[in-house]
Amino acid sequence: MDLVLIRHPRVAIDAGVCYGQTDVPLLGDVADAARALTARMQSLHVPPCADGWYTSPLQRCASLARALDAGMRLDRRLAEIDFGAWEGRAWDDIERAQIDAWAADLDHARAHGGESLAQFADRVLAWFGETCGERNAHVIAHAGVVRVLSAHLLKIDRAQVLQWPLDFGAIVWLRRVRDAWQLMRWNA
Repeated sequence: MDLVLIRHPRVAIDAGVCYGQTDVPLLGDVADAARALTARMQSLHVPPCADGWYTSPLQRCASLARALDAGMRLDRRLAEIDFGAWEGRAWDDIERAQIDAWAADLDHARAHGGESLAQFADRVLAWFGETCGERNAHVIAHAGVVRVLSAHLLKIDRAQVLQWPLDFGAIVWLRRVRDAWQLMRWNA
């Protein structure tokens, strides 16, 4: 089984702004992004999407799935983490003590009033458990979703995977061989 995770392309919001579940549009032309993604997947020999795309309902993901014209299944569980009161604020404007408290207990702290990382991971993994049985899946989602799923499947600590670079529009390709998941591509 192959699981292909695509992070959405660059968004039209200032750098340094916390935007989690804030519904922001893509910065560039979505048709151009879809063509570039298709070409990159072909050059990397990523298995084709045979059963439609799963996607976050946020427009930065759903618009790309529509542009791929591949049929899509919107699922709220694939939305980015909810940063609560921090949504739409510049990271530099958030009180340092709140960010430090969150970083000190990354899995459970909710200084922002939104979801903890553990709550977010439970939501994303519930989607995976209900949706991805024995068939290939292609997903357009957010950096958080890609990292949580990758950490879980590869059995790596989430905090470690959160540090891995993941560009806008990046491809992450995981393959299950027997009972173990292998990383075929990261940030491709």
